[in-house]
Amino acid sequence: MEKVIGLKCRECERQYPKEPLHVCEFCFGPLEVDYDYEVIRKSISRESIEDGPDSLWRYSDLLPIDGEPTDGLNSGFTPLIRARNLENALGVNELYIKDDSVCHPTLSFKDRVVAVALSKSKEFGFDTVSCASTGNLANSVAAHAAIANLNCFIFIPADLELGKVIASLVYAPTVVGISGNYDDVNRLCSEIAGVYPWAFANINLRPFYAEGSKTLCFELIEQLGWEAPDHLILPAAGGSLITKAKKSFKEFHLMGLIDEPKTKIHVAQAEGCGPIVATLKEEGDFVKPVKPDTIAKSLAIGNPADGIYAVSTVRDSGGEGEFATDEEIVEAMKLLAATEGIFTETAGGVTLAVTKKLIESGHIGREDRTVVGITGNGLKTIEALDAKVEEPHIIQPQLNAFKKLMTTLE
Repeated sequence: MEKVIGLKCRECERQYPKEPLHVCEFCFGPLEVDYDYEVIRKSISRESIEDGPDSLWRYSDLLPIDGEPTDGLNSGFTPLIRARNLENALGVNELYIKDDSVCHPTLSFKDRVVAVALSKSKEFGFDTVSCASTGNLANSVAAHAAIANLNCFIFIPADLELGKVIASLVYAPTVVGISGNYDDVNRLCSEIAGVYPWAFANINLRPFYAEGSKTLCFELIEQLGWEAPDHLILPAAGGSLITKAKKSFKEFHLMGLIDEPKTKIHVAQAEGCGPIVATLKEEGDFVKPVKPDTIAKSLAIGNPADGIYAVSTVRDSGGEGEFATDEEIVEAMKLLAATEGIFTETAGGVTLAVTKKLIESGHIGREDRTVVGITGNGLKTIEALDAKVEEPHIIQPQLNAFKKLMTTLE
């Protein structure tokens, strides 16, 4: 028997075949993968996972591919770091960094979702892959497409950070910049997906693509000795990572791999683009779209596709939502680098800044086991630190010149 039954609407639960579909044609709700967990339970165990590859594919039993994985064979299985210096700085006893800033090959957690999306696109027989992106997804789709020898079209906002633009162009896809924000890009791509027979990672392949996010939490649970943390803080753009965190905890418990988790899932967003957090704070029933205005461009999605589901996930877990200002984002980036030697992009600054606020407000106990998800590398967003770090000291190549400098530093 196959482990994937097909797709199912999150709203009306109508069943669909295992095809590149993403929206229910009856209620327009989003579709998600529907697994036969009885089949999976027969083959999965802690031992089978531990004997698997050192990549996200060690969890292939809980991922929606039919055969052997073909892409992202070296992606995932990133470090979980005990952040002892940061613990001291924040005044807590047990803090960990799940560090996807070193994920292979493009230094963000998007390599997880793209590994699944491209493996699935090959199963469906596509020869061209594409995406709408705020940067990290563009980098990942372009890199994985190059490895897979697939045609590739990348659509991004025209004002994206230069580092992320170059980090897509270098893989030689066709990159199209759109005069507008991510929501404009996504709307156009939805129209293109209806005309061109391409695999859009985050549109017609979204139900399969999103499942790759689960592997971040699968890993941190395994790395914590098969225990779920007390708190998990994650950034949100479209909101899918938040919802898949909940699903990963649920699936591991359902498979008998962990005790019933009681993890509080907290969501971090920038003040200049925080529709999910705003809904939580206002105790609203729907997510109001906003116009992004923040340095955290990788999180700048004003109309998040999984927004209301992310809100429900955080509420159900007992978690909180909090904003970070642009200034707080930069300070948190610098703090993480200075304490743990991890250079994160602006999204990581958002997550750490929010973590600090939640600790100070008492929503995260100082004795609790807490994991902070760092999802991208700082080399992609160096503009955010322009004029925000010290200038280098320039001297002549003479010992006396250095001694003179030393007197000013004492």
